[in-house]
Amino acid sequence: MKILLISPEARLWNSRTHIHNGLGYLAGALRAAGYHALDIFDGAVEAETLAERLTRDPVDVVGISTPTPLIEAAWEYARVAKSFGAVTILGGPHPTLLPDESLQPTQIDMVVRGEGEAALVQVVRALEQGAPKNNLAQILGLSWKDAQGKIHHNVARPLESDLEAIPLPAYDLFKIERYTNLQPLTDGLDPNARAYTILTSRGCPYKCTYCSKPITGDTWRARSVESVLQEWEMLVRELRATEIGITDDIWNLNLKRAKALCRGLIDRGLNTVPWVTIHGMKVNHTDAELFCLMKQAGCRRVGFGVESGDPEILKNVVKKAQTLTQVRDAFKHARAAGLQTMGFFIYGMPGEDAATMDKTTDLALDLDPDLAHFMIAAPYPGTALWETVKRDGKLYARTWSDLAIQSDHTHFEYPGMDPKLVEQKWHEAYRRFYFRPKRLWRKATQLDTWTHFPERVKDAFRFFKA
Repeated sequence: MKILLISPEARLWNSRTHIHNGLGYLAGALRAAGYHALDIFDGAVEAETLAERLTRDPVDVVGISTPTPLIEAAWEYARVAKSFGAVTILGGPHPTLLPDESLQPTQIDMVVRGEGEAALVQVVRALEQGAPKNNLAQILGLSWKDAQGKIHHNVARPLESDLEAIPLPAYDLFKIERYTNLQPLTDGLDPNARAYTILTSRGCPYKCTYCSKPITGDTWRARSVESVLQEWEMLVRELRATEIGITDDIWNLNLKRAKALCRGLIDRGLNTVPWVTIHGMKVNHTDAELFCLMKQAGCRRVGFGVESGDPEILKNVVKKAQTLTQVRDAFKHARAAGLQTMGFFIYGMPGEDAATMDKTTDLALDLDPDLAHFMIAAPYPGTALWETVKRDGKLYARTWSDLAIQSDHTHFEYPGMDPKLVEQKWHEAYRRFYFRPKRLWRKATQLDTWTHFPERVKDAFRFFKA
């Protein structure tokens, strides 16, 4: 049975592309189960269309992983795959949260909800046996259509408690030469990078109101340090990685473990390849020693989810479970250790006004990270923010793609909050932060600015215009 795992094309506002490690894990699980006729099709880097790919090499099954903003693209990919006779399976955040809606298009056969490695293996085995109803009905976490088109939702699959039992990603299936380094906006674009990502834990116990964790859950599950180091060594020694990115929701929840991992990288001589934290670290699980160890272990850059500069918004609306003092300390210690810093900031949470958003911009200027990401609040299904907007506000999005996280417009209306003011403050944040002499000089000296000059000019107009 031939299987193709697909990631819909994501048209990002920057030139960065990195591997979809979720597909790598699915491919690794299938391969470990004996299925070797499989491949990965990442729409962000492919040189041919899906139709061209399937014309050249037809497959029996396609599995498409999709977040909410890309669900329409996923449906289109499935339509193409179905026209070639393939069984179509959706997975990822959006199908997990909204399986009924995800199964509505006629071209969709099944949805795998939650962590998909074991479930997908079972689905493929059932298909090999002709997929009798009883076979599909026993697969935990599967939603599917019967011969009459009726949708069935099987019992949910519990989270895998032993991450060591999940096979490693099939890294060799990624066309690694087509991906860039992990952060060209600070490092300049390197189109020849061999940048891999690694997952050391799954889940996050915190309850930030804008965040949804339909796949990895609210329970933090960590791999052993030894397991992570073995995979890291493979990436460095065998796959010749030039950069590695940690993609955990919160890799440093256990401070002792995080330090042990850094010491292991140092002891094994794996600190010669730079690494970064792609998602924001939790500031209340850090100290000065951790950042010093990270630097010695080869870390180049850390990111922090700051979100808001207003203490009340941070505590009672975002519910970030951190303080501004902890934020300032984390940036101070990271900078003292010689690490680059990134900060993530959100504008337009319910109850915000000009004063609260100005505090966020003022904090960004005070922290002065090497890179600041300013985002307009987006209510995704499965989040407390989504429920708040549905109950008390009005959603603006006409399609799911309107909820793209880097959108330049507000996504909802909320009593007492002017949507136009939110957009104004968002643009103002970019202008105040980046239209400073040292920032303009840094941008002018980056290769990415000139090799992608038309795109950078377009970005400037989108981000900075009032």
